[in-house]
Amino acid sequence: MRHAADLGRPFDGLDEGNLMERRIRRLGVFMVLCFVALFLQLNNIQILKANSLANNPQNPHVQAIQRSQPRGDILSADGVTLATSVPTSSGYYKYQRTYNQYTATLFSQIVGYDTIFGTRTGVEAEYNSFLQSHTRPAKTIRDLLVNRTTTDNVTLTINTRLQTQVAAAIDNTNPGGNPAQDGGAVVVNLKTGAIEAMYSNPVYDPRPLVSQDSAAVLKAYNFLNPRSAESPLVSRTFQFGFLPGSTFKTVTSSAVYDQQPALAKVDYPPKDCIDLPQSNRRLCNYGHTSPLGPEVCGGVLAVTLPQSCDTAFAQLGMALGATSLNSEAQAFGFNQAIPLDLPSVGVSNFPTVAQLTNNAPSQAYSAFGQQDVTATALQMSLVAAGIGNQGVIMTPHVMAQIRDSQGNLVESYIPKPWLTATSPVTASAVTSLMRSVVTNGTAAQVGFPASWNVAAKTGTAETGPNATLTNDWMIAFAPANDPKVAVAVVVPNQPGNDTGASVSGPPMMTILGDALAATP
Repeated sequence: MRHAADLGRPFDGLDEGNLMERRIRRLGVFMVLCFVALFLQLNNIQILKANSLANNPQNPHVQAIQRSQPRGDILSADGVTLATSVPTSSGYYKYQRTYNQYTATLFSQIVGYDTIFGTRTGVEAEYNSFLQSHTRPAKTIRDLLVNRTTTDNVTLTINTRLQTQVAAAIDNTNPGGNPAQDGGAVVVNLKTGAIEAMYSNPVYDPRPLVSQDSAAVLKAYNFLNPRSAESPLVSRTFQFGFLPGSTFKTVTSSAVYDQQPALAKVDYPPKDCIDLPQSNRRLCNYGHTSPLGPEVCGGVLAVTLPQSCDTAFAQLGMALGATSLNSEAQAFGFNQAIPLDLPSVGVSNFPTVAQLTNNAPSQAYSAFGQQDVTATALQMSLVAAGIGNQGVIMTPHVMAQIRDSQGNLVESYIPKPWLTATSPVTASAVTSLMRSVVTNGTAAQVGFPASWNVAAKTGTAETGPNATLTNDWMIAFAPANDPKVAVAVVVPNQPGNDTGASVSGPPMMTILGDALAATP
């Protein structure tokens, strides 16, 4: 019994009991929350993420399963086996990926590789779901009663003979004793979008990358310096871009006809150099580094494109303005991903409207493919293809068809348009200008046979320290009246050259002739 004197003091035993009860309650709540979190995470792993984890290519179990069965073949358009799987006599895996020793480097940047780590590139990555062992869908009741596990074989649009010819033409380009390192070429069937050849150097041998020895794979991979833009793992045709120089004048010419056709008749006075507004810069025609000084040129568009007159095109660019220049470039595919069926396709860049607005020098230089313009060889081949195909750029692709292991057709590529870059009227007008480039312009010296009826555009972009080097380009399609193929050739970082034709012309002539002979 408590005394009256104790009525104002707390009862210590009771308070300690309450405190202990609160602690137990909090601990209980905490344990319940931990259980709920554990329950949610288990459900997340075992239900929501179960499929992705089970099929993750980095999962060793997945690799073991995949390599316990063969992988589908990759074939060239002429039936040469470029990649296949062979049984192994030793090691952890039952099958190993192999690449044809005669075509491994030739097709390395297209076919790619498939390592034991689950790392894939090229066609190996793009069409992995077909190449790896999988269960085909049941189409009949009989299918439900038989084994439907299969692999598919992927046939490319690229012919080994033409690919070899293109590679030789690029590799043998040796102006002034300076090999065409980083050079490349693309051949595209402009009516279907099929890539008939695509090659750049340097290339690499993918065979060490598919060893069953993980240490050997890592050593081979690191030797290729994968983090460098100079790595041979990076294609100079569809992943890496260069200043396109005057080949871009075909796009600017299209902008003139599409958006301000009156500019085609503007007769620009002959000039060797012009002063650019909004700056203290002076723009000169090619030849400004020679003792004779820059070329003097001018006239209407029908004259200045075959001449490849920089001062005239600079003025055309400033007259067209930011919106017209940018919209025409984007209509031809700049600033957007080209839907080629290969991973990591590079984006070709053209300045934005904001970058060009109130910036006359940028408008001037961008109009002839300098300053902030970059383009892949693939992009410029599609520019030529769009002009040759009445303004329509077909979707480029390297897959021709896919068949299962029994030879049954699984999928066949159906040609489809990608962009309508310009109108047939404009395409016809620019084609006429590009034919003049060959007959009496900067490509006249190349020596294209008249029977080929070639439409072309040369390009030289000054680059390197103090603009002492040039990217030498040429784009072309033929026959101009009914084109079959479009070709882009780029030979970057060469000793200074006026028009690019003396460097890019010989490989272009060889490649275009071979492509015309190879294309029905």
